Amino acid sequence: MTHRMIARRDVLKVAAASSLTLLSGRRAWASQPGAYPFSLGIAAGDPWSDGFVIWTRLAPAPLEPHGGMPMKVVEVEWEVAEDERFSRVVRSGVESARPELGHSVHVELTGLKPAWRYWYRFRSGGEMSPPGTARTAPAAGVATERVRIGVAGCQHYEEGLFTAYRHLGATQELDAIFHYGDYIYEHGPRDCTKRQCVRAHVGDEIYSLDDYRRRYALYKQDPDLQFAHAAAAFLVSYDDHEVDNNWYAECDQDGSPAEAFMMRRAAALQAWYEHMPVRRAQFPAGGQIRMYRRFDYGDLLRVQVLDTRQYRNGGAKQPNKQLQGCRVSNSGPVTMLGSQQEQWLSAGFDHASRWNLLAQQVMVMPLTYPTSRAAGRVNVDSWSGYTAARQRLVAEIRERNLQNVVIATGDVHRHHAGVVPVREGDLDGPAAATEFVCTSISSGGDGVERDPRWQNTPAENPHCQLYDARRGYQIFDVGRDLWRTEVWTMDQVSAPGGRASLATSFAVERGKVQLHRAT
Repeated sequence: MTHRMIARRDVLKVAAASSLTLLSGRRAWASQPGAYPFSLGIAAGDPWSDGFVIWTRLAPAPLEPHGGMPMKVVEVEWEVAEDERFSRVVRSGVESARPELGHSVHVELTGLKPAWRYWYRFRSGGEMSPPGTARTAPAAGVATERVRIGVAGCQHYEEGLFTAYRHLGATQELDAIFHYGDYIYEHGPRDCTKRQCVRAHVGDEIYSLDDYRRRYALYKQDPDLQFAHAAAAFLVSYDDHEVDNNWYAECDQDGSPAEAFMMRRAAALQAWYEHMPVRRAQFPAGGQIRMYRRFDYGDLLRVQVLDTRQYRNGGAKQPNKQLQGCRVSNSGPVTMLGSQQEQWLSAGFDHASRWNLLAQQVMVMPLTYPTSRAAGRVNVDSWSGYTAARQRLVAEIRERNLQNVVIATGDVHRHHAGVVPVREGDLDGPAAATEFVCTSISSGGDGVERDPRWQNTPAENPHCQLYDARRGYQIFDVGRDLWRTEVWTMDQVSAPGGRASLATSFAVERGKVQLHRAT
């Protein structure tokens, strides 16, 4: 077995070691009898060729104020090894877990080998964390034959179990997992007499930094989510529910005064940073985060992670959205990304990778929804509400004659696969990019393969080839000349024991912006 392979039995070894550590680690810690500081697990993220980020947050009593931690700086030891037994430790150190950041720890590793698999773990207060594993990226420009990236997101705690993460984490040879957002949901406990509930949120709708920390702690205790984090590095973004449903710029869905919403947004973005394995470049400042960033995998793949929430301006008004307190102007260019991020993205296209992946949150291709949809037949919270911005993106791709652009999307809780037309309204004309929309981990409950209300939708959208409303995830298997997307679905998330099945696969040939069903 080469270092490039993550065999299923190796992943299960990591899981077994994690379970043993958790069982043996439930001893007294800090001032909490029977507590354990690593109850929220560990994670790795943002892999470069010489290292990645490793993360944890100390929380012996996760749902209590401050996670049950004393309000003081606590030292956390960490180590990185080339084997799962930690007999070949190659890096180690001590990091300070500070109360100002919820006692979270972000270690940016450097000096590691490119395209190499490592194991990592933490120690504090005499307790050891479970181990995790992650892989560095191939060095820039080095000929690379294959990269495999999982895609997942939209994990509503109340609407389903996170079983899909157990299957995704056990997938062989994953280089990373792109999480497109909706890591948490912000509202209070729902009325389970009206909608399906599998488990309940703790606390009311969240507004303060302590509220958001508590909600992340609730979600991060899930063992299946922890399993996936321990199995591969994550490339994380956020969408709307990390702050408030359908938020953008300085606007929430309730018409709150901009000054009030910006306080809430600042708290939410800080909590996101505290709980994600991201670099110091994403450190919150002035109520903002620079979330967009890029990753290169040799000469094969450039991944550009976009922020489609923070910089919007001038889009179509969302139905039933109160905008009294919104300060976003309808003057100036209509933009989804903002001028600075657009320029950054444009510069990123100049890289000579064989494939370009735009990893983002909301659907780029147009889609006409069924007449039964209460929010209207066009989703104006997507790029379809910002058509001028979509036209600029398409023009940017066309001007460079790029025929290797693939877009990863989430948000809508359905699997879709289609293309982005070159000309607005010419749905079956030439295309600028391929787009794969991934369904949710749990949001929406079990779901169905074919919603009868969508029976006329395929005819109205000839550029889209897939409509599957079951839960699940996707896997991008990227080769030098062929891109294959595996679409995985769950038979249930409403009860334990859900099974994952390969529903279908698509292939894209480099140099041809077309979708093919793979055999």
